[in-house]
Amino acid sequence: MTNSNQSNSAAKVKIQRFGSYLSGMIMPNISGFIAWGIITALFIPTGWLPYEDFAKLADLMVKYLLPILIGFMGGRIVYDLRGGVVGATATMGVIASADLPMLLGAMIMGPLGGWAIKKFDKAIDGKVRSGFEMLVNNFSAGIIAGLLTLLAYKGVGPVVITLNKALAAGVQAIVDANLLPLASIFIEPAKILFLNNAIQHGVISPIGIEQATNAGKSVLFLLEANPGPGLGILLAYILFGKGMTKQSAPGAAIIHFLGGVHEIYFPYILMKPLLLVAAVAGGATGIFTFLVFDVGLVAAPSPGSIFAILAMTPRGNYLGVIAGVLAATAVSFLISAVILKVSKQSNEEDLTKDAEKTAALKGKESKASVHIKTEANQEKVTVKETNVQNELTKDVKKIIFACDAGMGSSAMGASILKNKIQKAGLDILVSNTSINNLPADTDVVITHKNLTDRAIAKLPNATHISVENFLNSPKYGEMLNVLKNVKENETVKLKETAEIEQEYENVSKIIFACDAGMGSSAMGASILKNKVKKAGLDVSVSNTSINNLPADADIVITHKDLTDRAKAKLPNVRHISVENFLNSPKYDELMEKLKVNM
Repeated sequence: MTNSNQSNSAAKVKIQRFGSYLSGMIMPNISGFIAWGIITALFIPTGWLPYEDFAKLADLMVKYLLPILIGFMGGRIVYDLRGGVVGATATMGVIASADLPMLLGAMIMGPLGGWAIKKFDKAIDGKVRSGFEMLVNNFSAGIIAGLLTLLAYKGVGPVVITLNKALAAGVQAIVDANLLPLASIFIEPAKILFLNNAIQHGVISPIGIEQATNAGKSVLFLLEANPGPGLGILLAYILFGKGMTKQSAPGAAIIHFLGGVHEIYFPYILMKPLLLVAAVAGGATGIFTFLVFDVGLVAAPSPGSIFAILAMTPRGNYLGVIAGVLAATAVSFLISAVILKVSKQSNEEDLTKDAEKTAALKGKESKASVHIKTEANQEKVTVKETNVQNELTKDVKKIIFACDAGMGSSAMGASILKNKIQKAGLDILVSNTSINNLPADTDVVITHKNLTDRAIAKLPNATHISVENFLNSPKYGEMLNVLKNVKENETVKLKETAEIEQEYENVSKIIFACDAGMGSSAMGASILKNKVKKAGLDVSVSNTSINNLPADADIVITHKDLTDRAKAKLPNVRHISVENFLNSPKYDELMEKLKVNM
């Protein structure tokens, strides 16, 4: 059983990683896709403000800009900026090989370019003669990028064209056979199992963009992004739910429908898996409605908010798009209502556990978990990680929040800690990114506990702190206290050092004092005088009785039993008390301080 669980866990991590690579190449470039979508919706012949000159931009952006952005990001994920440059260059090969958007080709050539230059650099590591590093680096990247570009043009490009045609033909065949609604059988369960970004941005978007380029729109953009199925389920909970689920559902519905955070309804399905039937039926109904009205979007909406969907809707398609969303909501609501009414519900339903299960499936803390915990007033968070006090043992200059895509809850977590850091007056950079793009100079990496192992593999020498909740973790308070203590200690040390240095500036007369001014104090003075002479310091060392201490003494050295008397005699000078005039370690300490200040 243990081996089976380990195997399932390993498979889950691999799927997560693959999905992360797919979405990681697209999601950082979403703003570019949105820009292209807006220009397309406005200026193509069927757009809101048809204008031929501007419409040319849409064609150039989808054929050149978007694939190059994807190729660069794919290469960068594998091998930072150097991999990104080679990946983007190699992407030009597939772009030139066909007169269609080569997004799939870019998703192949980008990582391939990063992998190739990474392997080359590893092979020659330590073998380049001093002075030739820049020459080798530039020419090796250029040669490899050039060769990959030729390979992409003659080899990869034709293969991708064939694959594109096959996929497009398959999708078209499904559409022609009116079977596209059946795609919900795969899409809705995959969303619950954390693959929504991989499906939307890794599979649907590349095919949909090609369709949108040719037809001005694509229904494929609406398959995963339709908020109707999730909204129907949450509305059913609002009316027929009980306890915590009923209380939290209204807020979840707003976040889901208006904010586009689909994952917030996943725990509600996990709590009653039979509701997946409602999600699938709602999704299929929505797709069927979209097909009946022959509508689509000009680009992928991100996030899947009703606002983003309407922003990507071309002129003349609003009625059909809104009808599809409402139909999906209605069917999902009706089925969910029946399921909730006939199924046994308990007031002890632990929606929080299902939210945490969603987080485990997604490999990061879900916004659903945060929302539900807030609604239930559950402020207490149990965290099973190592002690922050023991972790933060070095100077911290950069703290990075990392998750799969480097957005969403990790970005909000970074914002929360950044505000705390600023209020505490600490000079520490706090930001967020994906695990694949963690900068090498990061001091502290904060990840959800399910992603910490991947982050450690990426940056083994950084301090890693794992949390269960990016938005409400007790680790932030612990970390802040440690960092503030470190700063205060450093300030105190600097102040003490400055005071000590000031006390030992301009020392010209050191006096050893005892009761009679002879005996052991005289021998102590002789020992220190030799040390001063060997160090070449211009300092007078002598001995006397406490009653005869001269007013111009800079440092007075006495036995510890006589120090108070000496201080009473000369309160404004530096006093050093020793236990043994003939063998005190304080003499060497004094000499070091005198050397620094002389």
